[in-house]
Amino acid sequence: MPQNLKNLMSTQVVSVTPEQSIQEAATLMKEHNIGSIPVVDNGQVAGMITDRDITLRSTAEGTSSHIPVHECMTTNLTVGTSTMDAHEAATLMSQHQIRRLPVVDNGQLVGMVALGDLAVENTLQNEAEEALSDISQHNETHP
Repeated sequence: MPQNLKNLMSTQVVSVTPEQSIQEAATLMKEHNIGSIPVVDNGQVAGMITDRDITLRSTAEGTSSHIPVHECMTTNLTVGTSTMDAHEAATLMSQHQIRRLPVVDNGQLVGMVALGDLAVENTLQNEAEEALSDISQHNETHP
């Protein structure tokens, strides 16, 4: 029986607002040992901020660590829904070269699913490994 994301996603999601500083976002990443955080404005996902976004769009540019997250975040997001089939999510993540997928229902962030969450599901292990391999190869050829 296919699993949907509701059964696999994490519902304890660390998030930031668009106005918080990138330093605050980086501190949360360090505290929670994560590399990306959804940017949430009134419950709606406005974007994602990653450690790579901060490095390339701020640190490498010599910008202050006190600039707001919305100046560095990624906004063209790929999202899933809690009723989405896990196989569909794995395919989507592979196609869009992402390791984490925000789960949104009725415009509100309800969870996050990572490739590791999908790999726990035995029937999805090959798809998750394939998606990670695709992502890793893409990142090696397109830094």
